Amino acid sequence: METIDILFEDNHILAVNKACGQIVQGDKTGDTPLVELLKARIKERDTKPGNVFLGVTHRIDRPTSGVVLFAKTGKALSRLNALFRDKLVEKSYWAVVEGRPPAAEGRLEHNLYKNEVQNKSYVSGAEQAKQPASRQAKQAVMTYRTLSEAERYTLLEVRMETGRHHQIRCQLAYIGCPIKGDLKYGARRSNPGGGIHLHARSVSFEHPVTHENVSITAPPPEDPVWNLFPAPAGPADL
Repeated sequence: METIDILFEDNHILAVNKACGQIVQGDKTGDTPLVELLKARIKERDTKPGNVFLGVTHRIDRPTSGVVLFAKTGKALSRLNALFRDKLVEKSYWAVVEGRPPAAEGRLEHNLYKNEVQNKSYVSGAEQAKQPASRQAKQAVMTYRTLSEAERYTLLEVRMETGRHHQIRCQLAYIGCPIKGDLKYGARRSNPGGGIHLHARSVSFEHPVTHENVSITAPPPEDPVWNLFPAPAGPADL
């Protein structure tokens, strides 16, 4: 059975460190999604006779790695969905970008629209405002700060205030800092295996049943570029 890195598990929730290339839910590729791999693992591990319940609470892009949170009960799923909807789940991302951002830290605000055919987001221009309301751009806001620098790359911590399609990838590319390996958004070259250096680093939230504070951190993939940057310590590293 495929190796899965479980970061946290109790009777109500399960958090894993998704690998680059895995899909969280099924898509048109027909590849087995992470949620189904986890169900099979739990069924075998716990010798469950019936179907295993596992609810998807959020997703991260296929080429992205990092924390993904699942619900093991219907009650936990509805409550976690409410936490995400009300923006009560704090998430941080790490991104290795080409070059340097214009400032060591900042807040990015753009209007993004999605090209469905290309499966790609763009920062809107004046002409986009002429589109029908259903296709017009939506506000995208995020903050970033520099954690470390190497000769050709910079490690950024990103926190999102909105959750738009490919938001981090699009906004960082727009300021001249495409994520390493992200050919779709202007990186110089692809990464082996097709992943990109964007990592869902941490989530923190109030447990949906016990109401305790939970913080879950995922180590980035083991590769030479991530290894250029020693893991920072402090408030940013939950």
